[in-house]
Formats: sequence, structure tokens, C-alpha cells
Amino acid sequence: MKSSELGLSAMYRILKKAGAERVSDESANELRNIIEEIAKTIAKNAVDISNHAKRKTIKASDIKFASRSLLKV
Repeated sequence: MKSSELGLSAMYRILKKAGAERVSDESANELRNIIEEIAKTIAKNAVDISNHAKRKTIKASDIKFASRSLLKV
């Protein structure tokens, strides 16, 4: 089993706040896997943006810009 950066209990809370009455272990785990993949993609894009700007520090604006292309926000 691979290690995760995100807590499983947070996934239960997110699903409950979204209106779920009951949450299966599999659904919480799948949500965690999907959110982690999305976060990794955004992070990689933000690093590329920061490198392009010749900066070592990732700024909030880099994250926002990187997420727009992926999430169409």
C-alpha cells in the first residue's frame, strides 16, 4: 500500500460536508487518490511557472495560475 500525503479523515469530512449521509472507506480513499493526483499536477505546473519567472519560491499566484488551466476556473 502506498503512503499518502493527505489524511483519510479529511476525505470523510469533505464528503460529509458535501451532503453524504454515509461514506464508504473505498470512496474516501478514491477521493484522496484523485485529489492527490490533481494536487501533484498543479504543483508541477506551479514549479514550471516559478522556474520560467526565474524564481525559486512558489507564490500563491503560481498555484492559482497553474490551477486555472487544469480546473478551468
